[in-house]
Amino acid sequence: MQLRNSTADDASLSIGQCATLACLLEASSPKPGNVHRGADFEDMTFTDFAVSAAAIAPALDSAVQLGVGAAVLAAVQATRRLVPVNTNLGTVLLLAPLAAVPRPQRLKAGIREVLCRLTARDAEAVYEAIQLAEPGGLGSADQMDVAETAPDSLLAAMAAAAERDLVARQYAEDFVHVLDHVVPWLVEGHAAGWPLTDAVVYAQLRALEAWPDSLIARKCGLPVAERASGLAHRVLKAGRPGDEAYYDELGELDFWMRSDGHRRNPGTTADLIAAGLFVVLREALIPPPFR
Repeated sequence: MQLRNSTADDASLSIGQCATLACLLEASSPKPGNVHRGADFEDMTFTDFAVSAAAIAPALDSAVQLGVGAAVLAAVQATRRLVPVNTNLGTVLLLAPLAAVPRPQRLKAGIREVLCRLTARDAEAVYEAIQLAEPGGLGSADQMDVAETAPDSLLAAMAAAAERDLVARQYAEDFVHVLDHVVPWLVEGHAAGWPLTDAVVYAQLRALEAWPDSLIARKCGLPVAERASGLAHRVLKAGRPGDEAYYDELGELDFWMRSDGHRRNPGTTADLIAAGLFVVLREALIPPPFR
């Protein structure tokens, strides 16, 4: 039997469905330090993430027509109508530009065009969305602070924040971390025959090892984020999914991350994973069933 190459225009999932399913698959996977089906936080539950995943679909389905900023704002507004906490700002900031690439285009070719077309209106809408979401640990910045008036250029604002925020860095660097690293890691895990949840967790560990999580860095300081990267490296060095030593080290990492009131939650890495899953679904790189 000859396999047919999937293209963006014959995929069975709508963009909104890709966004919802990406968020659900990310939140369902038992990633260390994050909320998932078997682990809630005191103020944030798996149900919050599941409801949020459904809430954002209409806005992202219309991202090509709305534009990036309006799609981000609409998605955050829809989430906050249903969920009392910030579950998905970083994820939405990553998904909106990807969703705004016209469906016939491949994401790698189209994302730069979307980013180059960002306007002052996009900046205003994104700043309004950030202020509405009230993300934790942002602090203040000398230039283009999100608590102040939006600048004329969203891309310039993201470039200014890129050194301290991995989500902003995707805007500044054409989503290179998502497209050139997270997506191949997810596909490699699937090709290895692992369950999708194992592939997602392994991709999270590789991302944590490669890039200190910027949410941990904002809340706890860069040395703590770098320690998280070192612990992720130790898990990866212990083995792969299916190895007892790997799961032992994974449990130790999870315990450490959930200490200190969940302040070591690698939330930005989770955002990158959700974006990677969106790409995988949008471009049919991993076929259903998603088990």
